[in-house]
Amino acid sequence: MKIEDVIKSNVEMEVSKKVVLNIIYTQNVINDHFNDIFKPYDLSGEQYNVLRILRGQKGCPANMCLIQERMLAKTSNTTRLVDKLLLKELVTREVCPENRRKIEVQITQKGLDVLSELDPKITKNENKFSNNLSNTELEQLNELLEKFRTKN
Repeated sequence: MKIEDVIKSNVEMEVSKKVVLNIIYTQNVINDHFNDIFKPYDLSGEQYNVLRILRGQKGCPANMCLIQERMLAKTSNTTRLVDKLLLKELVTREVCPENRRKIEVQITQKGLDVLSELDPKITKNENKFSNNLSNTELEQLNELLEKFRTKN
């Protein structure tokens, strides 16, 4: 469906505006589908992102700065996200013994178990979105999106 049909517009738009609207709308569609997966686990997309970052540490703790650097949404409040995950017992948080100003966060076994349950559901959802495109088209789309978001 064309973006003009989605937003019910019959006004002529510049191609650049259509692209931006298409990206925003597509992001919202994708987020809605992923949020449906996260809902039974009482997780947000940002909390899921933190858990994945921590799993990628392979048992090593991560400090808040590292988590923030790797977040997809750079405006996320990392402390608040970690606090919520802590209440759900999906992560632990401790003061670094060598540097008392540094907080170290680790994923718990419960957090790893939740990710293990989510992994096949996430993969299935990703595949639903990409099934309409060939591998070559997916690579091209990736390159175009990276090029599009690179500022001069």
